Amino acid sequence: MAVEAGSAWITDGACQGPPPPAAHALILSEVWYIMSHNDFSSQGKTTRGKRMRNSQRKNNELRPIKILPHYLEVADGSAFIEMGNNKIIVAATIEDKIPHFMKGSGKGWITAEYAMLPRSTDRRNIRERNQGRTSGRSQEIQRLIGRALRTVVDMNLLGERTIIIDCDVIQADGGTRTASINGACIALALALQQMMNKGIIDTMPLTNLIAAVSVGIVDGRPLLDLDYSEDSQAETDMNVVMTDTGRFIEIQASAEKSPLSKEKFNELLALSEEGLEKIIEYEKSVLKNESLLFMAYGNNRGSE
Repeated sequence: MAVEAGSAWITDGACQGPPPPAAHALILSEVWYIMSHNDFSSQGKTTRGKRMRNSQRKNNELRPIKILPHYLEVADGSAFIEMGNNKIIVAATIEDKIPHFMKGSGKGWITAEYAMLPRSTDRRNIRERNQGRTSGRSQEIQRLIGRALRTVVDMNLLGERTIIIDCDVIQADGGTRTASINGACIALALALQQMMNKGIIDTMPLTNLIAAVSVGIVDGRPLLDLDYSEDSQAETDMNVVMTDTGRFIEIQASAEKSPLSKEKFNELLALSEEGLEKIIEYEKSVLKNESLLFMAYGNNRGSE
């Protein structure tokens, strides 16, 4: 895994070239930090006796991740996220209204919309609006994003307001739903912080940070953070959403070719936790640069 930290790249492997221009980077650190060292060989070959993935990642290695907050100037909260070749823009919009079924409750609501640009994939897809309906896949994903975010927001503190999270995929390479959740967590946090700064609310309603990642079994090997080439061949694939305190929000698992044993399920779940902890730490590093308020998140891990 590699994460951009302004003028430093934080990576599971060796430092990958010079840092990006400061004008396009989020400045979080002035040092180079290497989490561990991997000796990568050429694509598809073995390294230290282990078969490498096509991306030259280890089985338990995340794709490079980068999050740029405030990506859109006019949104109430926004982020641009890259996870590998996935590129997604996430925007949060605050509206002073709630669904009809919630009127008079004093509580708020969070919902999400998800869409892919026609050329986010290798072949152009027809815009869903031109088909007159949202696809079943998009509905499933946007409901997942909304559900995940609602579990970590105190709706009473939000008041009778709705926050709409728009996730627009501009380039896809497997795992766009999990990457969207990671970007949505940042965009939502920034929108809520803006509400506090403006005096709209007095207390931060966000109770936890969340992260999401995919895991799966490909050629008999448990893999973390599947790209499209891996996901399309997976015998089992699973999406996991977890809080910064290690509690699970959603686990979606599907055995595509043969039933999944309890032992393999637990192995995949443990593998997902390994990646989720790293993603959450990166989210915290992004947010604490915006406000010291976010430094407290995740400090009670394991106490609940």
